[in-house]
Amino acid sequence: MATSSVASSSASGVLDVQSLVAQLMAVEQQPVDKLNAQVTSYQAKISSWGTLSGLVSSFQSAIAALNTNLQAFAATPSDTSIFTASATSTAVAGTYSLSVSQLAQAQNLVATGQTSSTTAIGNGTATTVTFDFGSISGGTLSAGTYTGASFTTNGNGTHSITIDSSNNTLAGIRDAINTANFGVTATIVNDGSGTPYRLALTSANSGVNNSLKISTSGGDGTIDSLLAYDPAGVQNLNQTVAAQNANLTVNGIAITSASNKVTDAIQGVTLTLNKITTSPASLTVTRDTGSINTAVSGVISAYNALSSQLTSRSAYGSSTTTAGTLAGDGVVRAMQDQLRNLFNTSVSGGTYSSLAQVGVAFQVDGSLKLDSTALNNAINNNFSGLNNLITSAAGIGTRLNDWAASVLSPGDGLIATRTSSLNSSIKTYNTRIDQMNARLATVRQQYITQYSNLNVLLGSMNNTSAYLSRQLG
Repeated sequence: MATSSVASSSASGVLDVQSLVAQLMAVEQQPVDKLNAQVTSYQAKISSWGTLSGLVSSFQSAIAALNTNLQAFAATPSDTSIFTASATSTAVAGTYSLSVSQLAQAQNLVATGQTSSTTAIGNGTATTVTFDFGSISGGTLSAGTYTGASFTTNGNGTHSITIDSSNNTLAGIRDAINTANFGVTATIVNDGSGTPYRLALTSANSGVNNSLKISTSGGDGTIDSLLAYDPAGVQNLNQTVAAQNANLTVNGIAITSASNKVTDAIQGVTLTLNKITTSPASLTVTRDTGSINTAVSGVISAYNALSSQLTSRSAYGSSTTTAGTLAGDGVVRAMQDQLRNLFNTSVSGGTYSSLAQVGVAFQVDGSLKLDSTALNNAINNNFSGLNNLITSAAGIGTRLNDWAASVLSPGDGLIATRTSSLNSSIKTYNTRIDQMNARLATVRQQYITQYSNLNVLLGSMNNTSAYLSRQLG
């Protein structure tokens, strides 16, 4: 190549050093290019392993969702305007009759009206306002005021705020209560009268045991006149809503709840009461076939996506197709073999020994497909057998989850091990590339020096030849 370059140089005999060196270095660069191509190939393999890692992780998540949803129950009310319901895995299938005679509610108190919500109330002397929660019993209630009643604290402790010259307005008192966040909500309402601004206090929790008693201590009697409230004594606030419990019956059994969200009336079921019944409503608790079908479909989709990528990325190329980035990789083949064995090994200890018996079967192309009719039949007629098939110690779901965890293990999992090996090879190649590039820099300089010196010599010879030609002429 060098002889050809020299021969094709300028007619004057002076060499094009830069062009000549570039051609020579292109040859020298070929081993480096091969190593760079290998590094690029390995990086593509690592990227593929990253994709497969994500697919295995999704597969594992789908299995976990199946194990959870397999135990799911659905709670269906006959009339959702009366109550709604949800069920956990501890629920028991059955039909329940419910009647609601009273809804739980929180106490609401309203203070005397003020002409302004921002004008100072009292003289600003620091006054401590203390709130206690408990139950009101006995006596009579008329126009929002108790006579002859008693108050019993619920024992959960008191909460206090300080009202002084920095916050002794209706808005300031409201903000002080809400900022303290101890279970009372304060708002200001405008009733349209001559003194329209009224402080309204509502207990954050419903139930008779969450009624309020409010006491004050300090030098500002105006604050006491506004806020002091004792159901058994002075009541400077007016009760507009009395605290009460929810009363209901379940299958004829009377139940009382401080909240309209009832969690312990029916095992594993949470009821949210909406209104009083005029006739009994019903609640049906059954296995949640919809959630189970969705979870099984999720596992099938995740498996099919993983299987498809394992196949395509490990495929050998042909005259019409491009080889996968992991073609010939033994680790991919090992993963495929392991998955097949896990699916094909029968499960003992129950009625069902394979997924095909409950509607999950392999197709000709190797993908999984769900037969919902067969699955629903297993759910409704032999749930214990289905549960054993999937979640037992040797169940398919347990096996697949263990396999995914093993493959994804960051220390010695198949993917981590293979990725680590590829990264190690890339590091080795990059070290060799750096060494070779350093040598190529030296070689390039040597070529430049060598052919530059030759250029000088050829130039001198050309000058001598021209001189002799002139002399002889």
